[in-house]
Amino acid sequence: MMRIYCKSKIHKARITDVELDYDGSAEIDTDLMEAADIAPWEQVQVVNLENGERFWTYAIPGERGTGKIALKGPAARRGMPGDRVIIITYAMAQEDEWGDRKPITVLVDEQNRIKEIKK
Repeated sequence: MMRIYCKSKIHKARITDVELDYDGSAEIDTDLMEAADIAPWEQVQVVNLENGERFWTYAIPGERGTGKIALKGPAARRGMPGDRVIIITYAMAQEDEWGDRKPITVLVDEQNRIKEIKK
């Protein structure tokens, strides 16, 4: 049986920008994407801790080292700059293939700089 597992997450990042006039996506600092094993254009779930919104979109690589987390297009209606979010990816795998893996958790500070990576 295939199961869906939490693959990785960026935990309690701050939204830095919103841009309504865009096709729609989440722009994420490339350093954060790489640390959380998020591929460009990969589907992500964004959970807004301030208002309870949960939505699916895709990740666009942002400028490295900026800490940028920008909601674009319709996603821009789901949060405001300063809101804390969790950005989650999932993987589908057989139970024996997944084994005892744990998700990658990227913990960030107030400026979305990496504090710790848990594997």
